[in-house]
Amino acid sequence: MSRFRSLASAFVDPCLEVPTLSLTCDVSDPVTGARYSRDPRYVAQKAEQYLMKTGIATTAYYGPEAEFYIFNSVRFDQNAHEGYYHIDSEEGIWNSGTNGGAANLGHRPRHKEGYFPVPPVDKLQDLRSKIMLAMIASGIDVEVHHHEVGTAGQTEIDMRFTTLTRMADQLMMYKYIVKNVCQQHGYTATFMPKPMFGDNGSGMHVHMSLWKDAK
Repeated sequence: MSRFRSLASAFVDPCLEVPTLSLTCDVSDPVTGARYSRDPRYVAQKAEQYLMKTGIATTAYYGPEAEFYIFNSVRFDQNAHEGYYHIDSEEGIWNSGTNGGAANLGHRPRHKEGYFPVPPVDKLQDLRSKIMLAMIASGIDVEVHHHEVGTAGQTEIDMRFTTLTRMADQLMMYKYIVKNVCQQHGYTATFMPKPMFGDNGSGMHVHMSLWKDAK
């Protein structure tokens, strides 16, 4: 397969110290030059073209609301004599009785009470803002961020709606930026749908609107 750069997708990577230009590519057959039928960008572009042919609408806008968890530590192993995973979060209500190392200052969202708390209960306000600023620096139009229901650092950062292919490109950038900014600040982020037993899962419902003649 051959890859052809999409210049419109270019952005300066906000997560690297050395200035680096990143681009998303279209995939084509190296012999015929035809677009690869299973290239996700090509599928999205064909869907946009098909919509126009139907006459139903000329434009479709998409606004996903991606949710994820930000943890302090994730350990796991699977071998001949054991198998386990262990997640920890400074916001986890299970740490309310922890005594060791740094002082325990309390202030944690109780089980399923993590929706829109303010600091000091919300310990991730500044980190979310840094993630949002990195997204804006890369060209993503971000509207809002907030703590979600999950007590162990569940988060939502919302992008402004845009067209299908552009939004798909942005969502790849979004996940890349979230994971790297968290890593830089000593956290780890996951978009797994249900990392915490008995607590809220992370979803990504999508707002969609069809437009024709500016209506």
